[in-house]
Amino acid sequence: MHEVIDRALFDEACLPADAPDTAAASGTRLALVGGFLPRRCGIATFTTDIHAALKLAVPGLAVDVYAMTPAPEAIAFDPEICSTITEGDADSFADAARRIEASGADVIWLQHEFGLFGGFAGDMIFELVDRISAPLVVTLHTVLAEPDADQMRVMQRLIGSASKLIVMSECSRILLKSIYCADDEQIVVIPHGVPDRPFGRTEKQKGVADLTGRDVVMTFGLLSPGKGIEAAIAALPAMIADCPDILYCIVGATHPNLLAREGEAYRERLQALAKALGVESHIKWIDAFLETDALLDLIEAADIYVTPYTGAGQSTSGTLAYAMALGKAVVSTPYAHATELLDDGHGILVPFGDGQAIADEIVGLLSDRDQLSAMQKRAYQRGRLMIWPAFAAQVLAVINAAKVTPRALPHPAHVGIDGLLRICDDTGILQHSVHDIPNRAHGYCVDDNARALMLTNRLGKETEPHRGRLASIFAAFVEASWNEERGQFRNFMDYRRTWLEDSGSQDSCGRTLWALGATALEGRTASTRLWASRLFARAAPSMAHFRSPRAIAFAMLGADYLLAAEDSASARAILANGSDRLLALYEQVAGTDWDWFEPVLAYDNARIPEALIRAGMRLQRADAAQCGLATLRWLNTAQIAPAGHFRPVGSDSFGRHREKPRPFDQQPVEVWAAIDAAAAAYDLTGDAIWLAHAQRAFRWFYGANDRGIAIADPRTGSCRDGINRRGVNLNEGAESVLAYQHACVALRLLTAKIH
Repeated sequence: MHEVIDRALFDEACLPADAPDTAAASGTRLALVGGFLPRRCGIATFTTDIHAALKLAVPGLAVDVYAMTPAPEAIAFDPEICSTITEGDADSFADAARRIEASGADVIWLQHEFGLFGGFAGDMIFELVDRISAPLVVTLHTVLAEPDADQMRVMQRLIGSASKLIVMSECSRILLKSIYCADDEQIVVIPHGVPDRPFGRTEKQKGVADLTGRDVVMTFGLLSPGKGIEAAIAALPAMIADCPDILYCIVGATHPNLLAREGEAYRERLQALAKALGVESHIKWIDAFLETDALLDLIEAADIYVTPYTGAGQSTSGTLAYAMALGKAVVSTPYAHATELLDDGHGILVPFGDGQAIADEIVGLLSDRDQLSAMQKRAYQRGRLMIWPAFAAQVLAVINAAKVTPRALPHPAHVGIDGLLRICDDTGILQHSVHDIPNRAHGYCVDDNARALMLTNRLGKETEPHRGRLASIFAAFVEASWNEERGQFRNFMDYRRTWLEDSGSQDSCGRTLWALGATALEGRTASTRLWASRLFARAAPSMAHFRSPRAIAFAMLGADYLLAAEDSASARAILANGSDRLLALYEQVAGTDWDWFEPVLAYDNARIPEALIRAGMRLQRADAAQCGLATLRWLNTAQIAPAGHFRPVGSDSFGRHREKPRPFDQQPVEVWAAIDAAAAAYDLTGDAIWLAHAQRAFRWFYGANDRGIAIADPRTGSCRDGINRRGVNLNEGAESVLAYQHACVALRLLTAKIH
């Protein structure tokens, strides 16, 4: 009989020193997405176990379970399940995402397996992932060394979406880095969680299972060809010759997917093999999906556990982890997880498909009980590092690190312009940066130079002599961009000062008209104001060809500025015509739950209602002003997160037909637009609530956002390019820097009006 050992001998040396940070986790809401019992699969068992372990570790932790199901209402889940998600049903995934958002979940923890979600290589999961804003933690239960094209695509999207990736083996970590190019700091290795039971109860459990007097070898798990059970059955004749009391227990129901394809044909082939070899009396088939406690009782009755898997790529095996934790000697083929867990004498590895090697090692252990007992003790000792409380402690550390608390740093009295100067030269402002290094490869565009010209009109005297010098450079760029033959502005210029096109986009032309109108009013010198007014007049006819609502809005904003400086028939016509066209679009498109001008959202959305509000006031058109105000209110509602902070419409939302905005990628230009639009609404209504809206948007720059990250640096006046699923985009391009600088000015002017 096995010696019964006090587990305290192992605990002090093997349990992790760090207890769960219950203070940090208490009050956290976790959305846990995966299978769940009574669904019959390994992911379901795992998710159920981690749910119990987390709740036990931190009673104040709220865990909402979103359980995957193969068909609607196919499984009677426990009432503790928050919601189910139906495999392959896009609407079901989208509904779960809405529920998660509405719940205020702090972190989403996804259990990933390619076959769990539906679509190509499980890509249906992105119907949920793309709609959630909280940080995503993904446990990758399979990391393939040779993925096909769809599997590679899905993995790379997950890696791009996840704040943290949890894997259960060092091999998986290496594959994530070498095959899928994941960042090392993104990956956390946490060995598979296991049950915590006393050591040395084999003979007792044999009695319970009516196996007394037998040398029990066991394999358990859902039955499928990849388990390699043929090799273990083929080894039985050699084992029986030396150990006539041997019994091979094959525990587990046939995998549901295999069962659906071919019924019990695979099990029947195995049984036929056993009969042909004359070993059927030495095999005990337990064709059932056992409840956890019953399964653990049965594993405890085994002397040796065998995993004869056929392939090397098995990155995680929960069955192997369970067997080790219960103190079983293990004989296994050298798949990835086994080579890690069984090193240093914690088990025995045999070649793939080698039944004779399996027989030799099992007979050797059964013939030397001291060696068998020593290996069982070593396995149990290693298992102490993986028990569910230890697993929960490590997971809680990941959850606490991923959790975001949106908060804003105070706005200083002075904002520098070093970040602006960094990306400017004698030609103009460069479009892009690699982090804070100007990227000359992308050259310049009139979009940015026009907005930069507007900024120099608004910078304070403390920025001289830079302000005056830059104003001349940006104005010269705009002047050079005008193509008299085409009657339009060019947009892109390379670093060698060569224009790359004869005419730019409608939006770039609209933005340039906007900047010229603003400069006609705000330019620092009379000659600059005159230049801007005359170039506006020459370019105004181009607006007649605009179809983009934003281009129309940009031109309208420029016309409103110009009319504040002087009377202009062309500017008045732009405002009137633009109002009519935007109102016509609104009448065609707006409907229930969609109070907007297009069936999609895009960039710079707030400029459209801002332009209508300004036009309504300038032309005394109530229809334009009220439409602008109503659509701005609708947009504001769409850009407030459930937690109350500003969430600008990001590029992930662009072009999605009448769909609620998705959270990312968020860009600074939307914040500036929101503040300017709020200022227009205040001018129309006199309601100070619009200052609150503007302040909420501005705080996005300083950390009141979905990642709790400060995007702008007031010391240098620079700004990152935005917020994505994993955090901040570290680049500091012209549009972002200009948006932050303009937003600072706009908020200051609005605050001064009200106070």
